[in-house]
Amino acid sequence: MTHLMPLPNHYLSFLKSLTSAKSRIFFLVFTLMTVLALPGQAQEQAKDTAAAEVLEPDWPIDTLGRRTPRGAVQGFIKSIADENYDRAALYLNLDSTLDQKQNGAKLAHALQRLLDQSGDIIPYSLLSDTYDGREDDNLGPNLDRVGEATVNGEEFDLFLEKMEDEEGGPIWLFSSQTVQRIPEVIEETKKPLADRVMPEFAVETKWNGVPVGQWLFLLMIAGLAYAASWVITRLVVFILMRTWRKAREEHIEGIIHAFTLPIQLYLALWLFIATTQRVGISIIVRQQFSQLTVLIGLMVFLLLLWRLIEVMSQYLERRLTRKRNQAALSAVLFLRRGAKIAIVVFGVIAFLGTLGFDVTTGLAALGIGGIALALGAQKTVENFVGSVTLIADQPIRVGDFCKVGDTVGTVESIGMRSTRIRTNDRTVVTIPNGDFSSQRIENFAHRDRIWFHPTFGVRCDTSPDQIRYLLVELRSILYAHPKIDPESARVRFVRVGASSFDLEVFSYVLTSEFNEFLEIQEDLLLRMMDVIDSSGSSFAFPSQTIYLGRDTGLSEEKTQAAQEKVNQWRDADDLPLPRFSPERIESLRNTIPYKEKGA
Repeated sequence: MTHLMPLPNHYLSFLKSLTSAKSRIFFLVFTLMTVLALPGQAQEQAKDTAAAEVLEPDWPIDTLGRRTPRGAVQGFIKSIADENYDRAALYLNLDSTLDQKQNGAKLAHALQRLLDQSGDIIPYSLLSDTYDGREDDNLGPNLDRVGEATVNGEEFDLFLEKMEDEEGGPIWLFSSQTVQRIPEVIEETKKPLADRVMPEFAVETKWNGVPVGQWLFLLMIAGLAYAASWVITRLVVFILMRTWRKAREEHIEGIIHAFTLPIQLYLALWLFIATTQRVGISIIVRQQFSQLTVLIGLMVFLLLLWRLIEVMSQYLERRLTRKRNQAALSAVLFLRRGAKIAIVVFGVIAFLGTLGFDVTTGLAALGIGGIALALGAQKTVENFVGSVTLIADQPIRVGDFCKVGDTVGTVESIGMRSTRIRTNDRTVVTIPNGDFSSQRIENFAHRDRIWFHPTFGVRCDTSPDQIRYLLVELRSILYAHPKIDPESARVRFVRVGASSFDLEVFSYVLTSEFNEFLEIQEDLLLRMMDVIDSSGSSFAFPSQTIYLGRDTGLSEEKTQAAQEKVNQWRDADDLPLPRFSPERIESLRNTIPYKEKGA
């Protein structure tokens, strides 16, 4: 279970000083993001540094650097490189289990030869640099594994054990168990391959305790390892592309090419490390290059992540471009940039930590930067969260006709900060995504049908039978029209107004295109105007009429015809009011000839 440390007092004081709730929320969110973003190694170093600050040692500095496992190994390698075997013996635990007559310098020299021929030491950057050593290796608090060696075909581990000096401080030495496994006399084998192929002067001339020829031979091995890895990876890719049908697909081919260079570099690194030990390169040289191999391995891993992000984002970009999904495309581009920035930042931190720099100060600076960003970029973060909401929820898409607040128009683009809408006046309105996502959004593009709902006001001197005639004939038009949904169609006498009798029409037009709806609406209105005219009535207007002359009044002929029609319905018990029968509706379906768009 993870135990959370309490916040320092100055953090709590700063948090209380923030006046707005939003500022406090952003501060806490960014602080949490900064902590979660720390790499595992950096977090461990931060813990170690904090522990060291709490338990400040009161013992003097060990001049041989044996206070930590890393310092002990570095001191031993430096001593044998200087050919100072008496000093190298001070890194061996000779007191407890070995015969006091044994020569420490002789054992140190034997350990060097053992490591040169069949041994290896963990790179410096992977060794613990704390007083207590590694605590996660299940070896106990006083023991650390630092390498391996082989004697008479039997492989064994090299350990350091923690002792105490006269001042009570910790010192790390090669354990007595490891020293016991070192043969006093190591049989002289044939010369290393590097000493046999190099000129005599390169073998006799030494640099840093090692023949110059071995340094040069090491560079040759690096070049050959890279050439061999290049040939192997190219051959594997060629065979894969020829034999695997799916390898020629767009996304699979991209992934294969993304892995090619990292695998080639990693294979070259593996061949380099394996070959240097086989040809007898001195442990001094190999240990000097071990730091470089760790850095190259880290670089290969970061390069693989970079190329995979590039391949996957390009694949998604092409698909979204074909689908014209500009909103998701913007999100992919933004996330690609963010992922690459994260790789660079954490890569730099990991490189500095590998080289031995204290990255805790830089991480603290990142925490301060997160606080400043939380306070100074609230709107930016708000817009980013709004854009994520728009992309995830997708209330609108590019090309949709919508209404946002008081703005009506067509969505032209959805960015990571704002959304642009082209209005009917052909102006462009830019709305920040933070405001956009919080407003009421009405999207007309998602309609499956369009509402047709005119209200007709007829004259107040229209007779009841004329109104019945209008209700029947207007509703018949709706049922008979092929572009009207019969389930929603209705015409009702809704009110007696001050200057009109109001008939409300309610129905849905079976189209989602607004231009087509206008054509259908035009056809319906004209047909309904003909019906109102044929009823003998007419439209009423909110006005007063002063009769100065003789009024012709309503048409008696048309009024009588409408009344006769209603009487016929009554006599036949076929007056479809207050509702039409299902049989009558079905008989009226699609009986109006209507020329559809494109016909």
